[in-house]
Amino acid sequence: MRKKLQDRVASFKDAKLIKEKGLYPYFRSIDSAQDTEVMINGKEVLMFGSNSYLGLTNHPTIKEAAQKAIEKYGTGCAGSRFLNGTLDIHLELESRLATYVDKEAAVLFSTGFQVNLGVISCLLERNDYLILDEYDHASIIDGSRLSFSRTIKYAHNDMNDLRSKLSRLPEDSAKLIVSDGIFSMEGDLVNLPEMVKIANEFGANIMMDDAHSLGVIGFNGAGTASHFNLNNEVDLIMGTFSKSLASLGGFIAADLDTIEFIKHRARSLMFSASMPPSAVASVIAALDIIEAEPERIDKLWDNTNYAKKLLLESGFDIGHTDSPIIPIYIRDNDKTFLITNILQNNGVFVNPVVSPAVPSDASLIRFSLMATHTFAQIETAVEKLNAAFKEASVNLVKAQL
Repeated sequence: MRKKLQDRVASFKDAKLIKEKGLYPYFRSIDSAQDTEVMINGKEVLMFGSNSYLGLTNHPTIKEAAQKAIEKYGTGCAGSRFLNGTLDIHLELESRLATYVDKEAAVLFSTGFQVNLGVISCLLERNDYLILDEYDHASIIDGSRLSFSRTIKYAHNDMNDLRSKLSRLPEDSAKLIVSDGIFSMEGDLVNLPEMVKIANEFGANIMMDDAHSLGVIGFNGAGTASHFNLNNEVDLIMGTFSKSLASLGGFIAADLDTIEFIKHRARSLMFSASMPPSAVASVIAALDIIEAEPERIDKLWDNTNYAKKLLLESGFDIGHTDSPIIPIYIRDNDKTFLITNILQNNGVFVNPVVSPAVPSDASLIRFSLMATHTFAQIETAVEKLNAAFKEASVNLVKAQL
């Protein structure tokens, strides 16, 4: 048995083959704060691969709040929320988040990934059904694998397929539809209005993953349900703090009874150490800034629309994105790695997305905007994208304006 495991890990050659080509794009070491420009190997690089949509990760007010929290509470909680790890600022943030997304209550988890693992796996039982978009985040998929319920996937954002799948399920079974609000790779937005109609038709509940929606869409960045004015129709709203909210952790918000159930059943909450005080204080400070400076979201969208305009005018295939996440399709794994490498050498950081994360003919580079980018930085990045595609002999499509 021991040899089998050793043989299995020794047979993993994917990373080695990419490294041998000099194109390995993962675990790149950054020597500075996450900002629109970062330092890599002593060189300034434009950052277009960050999830810091509002550009708050280096904000002095947030750093000061984190420092003050450490001075008062120390560096950690030394236990789970369930036992000794609940601080008054955990409760303060939960109250703020519930109000922010217009729900009765919320509970914090140590990471966003743990939210989906814990919530999805604890809510449903053996005769229940979990219905997922085929492009849902990996944390949702892994949560479904821990659930005793039956999992059914529908075609990406295809509401006709969702209706078809739901129509075949027992009428008296519990059904939970879980979807990303903004999809993390494709950048498109869930068709929530139609989903709500279908859920009501078949007696299903809805859980929305707003990891990439908070701080981006909705009133004051309150997310997908707020964006469509459907807060009362979405039963559970999940969010993370590692994107717009400049920290680490996650939460689930819902009615009070549901949150009480989750607090006493979600194993990834009950058996994980709680969010450290510095991270909690950072989120509170980020919420303060978002609510006091709504123009940050306006600037994010100005940058997004400007980048999309330039990319389309250049002939890039950017799919159906509705967000600051702009996929630039290359549709070839090797050339996706090559272009990523060319861009970094020329001072632009982007993220490659290749199979098995997506089919090889859907491989792309993920180009993401921040509110703190300047138009000049966007122009420079698009110019270098054009040069990289030319160097890699990748043809551009005709612009579809």
